[in-house]
Amino acid sequence: MEVKMEKITKIFPSRDKKDKAEVVAVNDFSFEVPDGSLVCLLGPSGCGKSTLLYMICGLETPTSGRINFGEQDVTDLPAEKRGVGLVFQNYALYPHLTVRQNIKFPLENLKGEERPTKEEMDKRALEAAKLVQIDGLMDRKPGQMSGGQQQRVAIARALVKMPKVLLMDEPLSNLDARLRLQTREEIRRIQRETGITTIFVTHDQEEAMSISDMIVVMKDGVLHQTGKPQEVYDNPVNLFVAKFLGTPAINVFEGKVKNENLYIGEEAVLEVKGVEDKDVWVGIRPEGFDPDENGRFTCKMQGIDVMGRDISVVCRNMASKEVIRAIVSAENDVKASSMEVKFNIKPHKTFLFDKTTEERIRF
Repeated sequence: MEVKMEKITKIFPSRDKKDKAEVVAVNDFSFEVPDGSLVCLLGPSGCGKSTLLYMICGLETPTSGRINFGEQDVTDLPAEKRGVGLVFQNYALYPHLTVRQNIKFPLENLKGEERPTKEEMDKRALEAAKLVQIDGLMDRKPGQMSGGQQQRVAIARALVKMPKVLLMDEPLSNLDARLRLQTREEIRRIQRETGITTIFVTHDQEEAMSISDMIVVMKDGVLHQTGKPQEVYDNPVNLFVAKFLGTPAINVFEGKVKNENLYIGEEAVLEVKGVEDKDVWVGIRPEGFDPDENGRFTCKMQGIDVMGRDISVVCRNMASKEVIRAIVSAENDVKASSMEVKFNIKPHKTFLFDKTTEERIRF
C-alpha cells in the first residue's frame, strides 16, 4: 500500500501559561512511501517523527494537509478503519494474558462480518507467531519472556490483522545492544517476507541505515533529505544531515576557499574548482583521511584506537573544536608515539557547507 503525505502540518497549543506560542511539531511535510517498502523516519528527539507516525495511523489529526493510502484519502478516517498495525516503543502487552491471547486480541475486538471465527483466529495467531518465530511460546505470559521475545509478540499482534501498513515507533529502544541487532534483522526479514509497507521511527542512524530501503531525515518538524541510506550518507544536502549520519561522526572544521583551493588553518589541503572565495564549514568523513608523511593536512597526534582490520587515529587540529577521528587501514604505519600525523584528504569524502546557511556547496 502506497502512503502519500501532502503538506502535513501539526500545531499543538502552548502548555506554558507564560509563553503562549504554539508548538509546530510537523511543518509542511510532503513525502510518498512506495508500496511494499520499509522507510525510516530518522531524526533527533523532538523532531516530530512520532507525531507524524501517529497522524498516519489516526491517533493524531493534522492541523492541515492530507494523508492518502493508495487512492483513498484517510485523513479524517478513524484509526480502526485505516487497516494499520502499530508497534509501540513499550511492548504494551496484557500481563494476565498468554502470548496466544495477546496476539488474538485485535481480532476479538472486530465486530460483525469482519470478526473471524474462533478457529480462524487461532490459525491466524499461529501464523503470525511463526512469522516472528515465537510459535513455541504460545502458552507463556509476558512476564515469563525476555524483552526481545515480548517485542516479537507485539509485532505478531500488529501483523495478525493483516494490515495494509505497519507502523513502528522506536520498537528497539528498550532492548540491549545484542538484542537490538537481532531484532532489527528479524524486522527486515519479516517485512521482506510479508511485503507490507512499513514505516519505522528511530533516532538511531545506524539502525535506520542498516534495515531501510529509504530514510527520511527530519529536524524541528521539517523534512531535510530523503533517499537510499548510502546515497544520503554520500551526498548530504546540509551540515545537519552530514553530522547526523555516520559512526564515528563526520569531522567538522572551519575553513576557507581562496583561489579555488580549500584551506584548513594555513594549509591548502584540497583543490576545489568552481568554488568562490569564502569562509566555509568543512566536513570530512572518518574514512576520508589517507596517511602520508608528505601529506598536505597536519594534525597533532593524541593516540590510536586499535579496531582490528582498521585503526582509529585520534588527533587534533586548531580548526576543529572536537577531537578528530580518522579511520585508516591497520596496514598503515602510523605510530602513536609521533608528535604529529599528516594526511591527504579524499575529495569524495569531503564536503563544503556555507558558513551561514549550512547548505552544501558542491565542487
